[in-house]
Amino acid sequence: MSDHPFENTYDLSNEQLIKLEEAEEEMLRNNLGKSEEILLEMLEDDDECIPVLNNLAHLYGRHFSDFEKAVELYDKVLSLEPDNAWARDARRRYQRYVGRD
Repeated sequence: MSDHPFENTYDLSNEQLIKLEEAEEEMLRNNLGKSEEILLEMLEDDDECIPVLNNLAHLYGRHFSDFEKAVELYDKVLSLEPDNAWARDARRRYQRYVGRD
């Protein structure tokens, strides 16, 4: 999939890649509700999709300040992929706000 600027490590379908890109673009445009809607819809189809879980956790933590939900989502990512350093670091950052270590 040469039209996407990153390696498709998680073997996502073209439709998933397009929706993920759309959600990220909406987040950048500060259309946070639309971004959340796209990501939640994607989770309905695959509730273990790590890129979606990571993006949703980022949205909740950074943009909505829902640190508890962000930590919960990063916990799920790490249960699926324990070596995910990005999720581990982000979870640690938000755990400070919810008092969980």
